[in-house]
Amino acid sequence: MNWRPRMKTIRLLIILAIVFLSVSSRAAEPQTIVFLMWKPNQPEVWDRLIERFHQKHPKIRIRVQIAPHSSTESHAIVTQRLKNKDTSVDVFLMDVIWPAEFASAGWALDLTSKFSRKEQEAFLPATIAANTYHGRIYGVPYYLDAGLFYYRKDLLEKYEFDPPKSWHEMLVQGSVILKGEADPTLRIYSAQFKQYEGLVCDMLEFIWSHGGSILDQDTRKVLVAEPASVQAVTFVRDQIIGKAAPQGVINYEEPESLELFIQGKAVFHRNWPYAWMVANDPEKSKVAGRVGVGALPAFPGHGPAAALGGWQFGISRWSKHVKEAWIFVEFMTSFDSQKTLAIQAGLAPTRVAIYDDPAVQDNMPHWKDFLPAFKRARPRPVSPLYPMISQELQRFFSRAIADSQTDVQNLAEATLAKIERVVQMEAAIPR
Repeated sequence: MNWRPRMKTIRLLIILAIVFLSVSSRAAEPQTIVFLMWKPNQPEVWDRLIERFHQKHPKIRIRVQIAPHSSTESHAIVTQRLKNKDTSVDVFLMDVIWPAEFASAGWALDLTSKFSRKEQEAFLPATIAANTYHGRIYGVPYYLDAGLFYYRKDLLEKYEFDPPKSWHEMLVQGSVILKGEADPTLRIYSAQFKQYEGLVCDMLEFIWSHGGSILDQDTRKVLVAEPASVQAVTFVRDQIIGKAAPQGVINYEEPESLELFIQGKAVFHRNWPYAWMVANDPEKSKVAGRVGVGALPAFPGHGPAAALGGWQFGISRWSKHVKEAWIFVEFMTSFDSQKTLAIQAGLAPTRVAIYDDPAVQDNMPHWKDFLPAFKRARPRPVSPLYPMISQELQRFFSRAIADSQTDVQNLAEATLAKIERVVQMEAAIPR
């Protein structure tokens, strides 16, 4: 009997069996998704959400990679990975100022077919607008930031003041309180005036609340040197830096400025929503339970303004696992996940209905004071070249407020010319 044909058949069957078992084994393994995010203030909350995702989707595993907490530093890392077409990154967090840049560069996946119009209607309109570029959507809003005005409720009540509606009223109230308290370490105001993206947000709030602007979104006319804008910047230089706020405030980001307030060394404070939970944590704050919050002041004849901040999920155009990445994004931006983030981390939801949820209202009753500011929040200039615009603004604001002898008008005109060149470059980018 000739066994050779039979042995060949057996060998072929063995090889096929090995291949089948190998493929089956790989198919049974969970698909790993790499999620690149900045360093969170409450990592334990994020860990719980991701573990909940693993329980619900056992065939997908999330590997988290952490970038720095700073938006500027995080931007450098994310863009480096994406422009190099790094296929190891699937999902990333975007600051609210990044979507236009990422969409124009072709780094962020167009989510229009996945993120329906009906689903978008569940979110605050400003957050959807920030993620839209030329009619297409490139990010799903996760949580919202807007500039808020924190104040020492106990001190205002002691001196029979209502929360100030204008910046000048803030200065008057603060002067009375400082005189009455006779505490040489107490200051009127604390905010973020270091040369970084936070400075742009703070200064825009002064400019907008004085009727000024930086850039007309429709006509693309640069307005940074207009009287309303220049006067607002001059007010900060002359009345805030080294006066209402300590001179050292020009080196403050969020943590440093908040620390001054929670140590009881400032009457008024500008920060994002997360600061509420920190300020009212008795283990961290000396003023816990004595803090009020509301809209930022404005100049006479104008309404308050708040810079729109916040973070969104994007999917890399180079991801090889788009289906699984979208499942993760849907889960993290769902009603339940945003509700968890709101209650446990104090981060403001982008889904409107969460503000009416009974559990959120019971645990976070201050949200009702936040919502008007959120609805008024304004985006920074939407541009694929926003980082270049921001750099010019940072330099201008920092130089203008740091030295009382600077000619703000001349600096503003020089900045206008530089931003106009950026706008011209922007117009040449293919759509």
